[in-house]
Amino acid sequence: MRVLFVTEPAKTLFHFMVPLASALRTAGHEVAVASQPDFAETITQAGLTAVPVGSRNYGRTADFDDGGDEEEDEPGFPRPYDVVDFPERITWEYMKSGYDNHVEWWYKAVNVPMIHQLVVFARQWQPDLVIWETAAFAGSIAAKVVGAAHARLLWSVDIFSVTRAHYLNLKERQPPEDRGDALAEWITSNVNRYGVEFSEDLITGHFTIDQLPDPLRVIGDVHNVPLRYVPYNGTATVENWLWTPPARPRVGLTLGSSIIAERPDGYIVDVQDILTSLADLDIEVVATIDRAEQAKLREVPDNARLVHFAPVDALAPTCTAVIHHAGIGTMATTTLHGVPQLSLPWDSDQPALARKLAEYGAGLEIHATEATGAGVRECLLRLLDEPSFGERARALRDEMLAMPTPNELVPHLEELTDKYRQ
Repeated sequence: MRVLFVTEPAKTLFHFMVPLASALRTAGHEVAVASQPDFAETITQAGLTAVPVGSRNYGRTADFDDGGDEEEDEPGFPRPYDVVDFPERITWEYMKSGYDNHVEWWYKAVNVPMIHQLVVFARQWQPDLVIWETAAFAGSIAAKVVGAAHARLLWSVDIFSVTRAHYLNLKERQPPEDRGDALAEWITSNVNRYGVEFSEDLITGHFTIDQLPDPLRVIGDVHNVPLRYVPYNGTATVENWLWTPPARPRVGLTLGSSIIAERPDGYIVDVQDILTSLADLDIEVVATIDRAEQAKLREVPDNARLVHFAPVDALAPTCTAVIHHAGIGTMATTTLHGVPQLSLPWDSDQPALARKLAEYGAGLEIHATEATGAGVRECLLRLLDEPSFGERARALRDEMLAMPTPNELVPHLEELTDKYRQ
């Protein structure tokens, strides 16, 4: 069969697609990945065929940026994560204004440059299955036009289907004259021009591929298809200091290369304060710190190693604990290796992920705005000294390992394609 992946030009999100796309290709299926033109090189570097659609990148960039604008925290500008993080805010007025804003500043920016050319390509190539990133509605639109089965591929907790379910529930309680639905209206305007009617699967897919184990999952009432997360870091090099086991307990410290690092003032947490607070412990701290942030440090303790980048899949299994920003790639990879984690979440999906991990007992959390060196030290000592964290981390790893691998999922995707393809 022919399988078309559709993503916005975001490396972080695309990396979650690569293992499944590769599994489908090695199983003998034809695979192509569509995104905006400037993203084609990233796709081909993964050994996959790129389909550039649209004339240019628009609004979103190749390095995922989830906003980070302080305005998002103000009442009246809801974010999709608020349904999970701030249920007390969920009124109809709040939800409606949030959908109105997201359609304008996010969904149109991601999809408008791609929709028409993607439909043209789909009509010519005739995919059997379209797998799209949760905000890449161009994928569901193209699939609907050509009658292909289509699925969302999640890269984190499914706040999108949860938010949609809340929205529809609240909408039904409103008077008919106040039941606006900006997302459905915008998608309707796009599919109608190709002679297709709107249906709710255009927003939530025929089915949803979920890469998180059940204890970390947040998902709405959708057809959920589990898939084991397989780390893919893009182009990466494993340096020789990672080849041998560390002499002392190793603690990884990584704060991500996207959301937190892209703030104009740098990391939210004080890296110097954290390193100093851990300086007297008999551990090795490996801190993957942005070069600009390294330059700000006043001193580097003897037990700390600073590197610009290390593949988490190579670093995590050498660690006794990992301190991180609760970025989904870092958290999922560390979880896969059964390592206790201290999460310092800030925004977007990070608080929900950190909370789920802590509730399961596989780690601890401190919000990034409240993280001090002393607080990080106290939590890290608990992770190192209390056996329960390691036990729960290994149990969570086993939950992940019990999920179908990309190769194991391929036959089920073939069945689902036959079921949903028109």
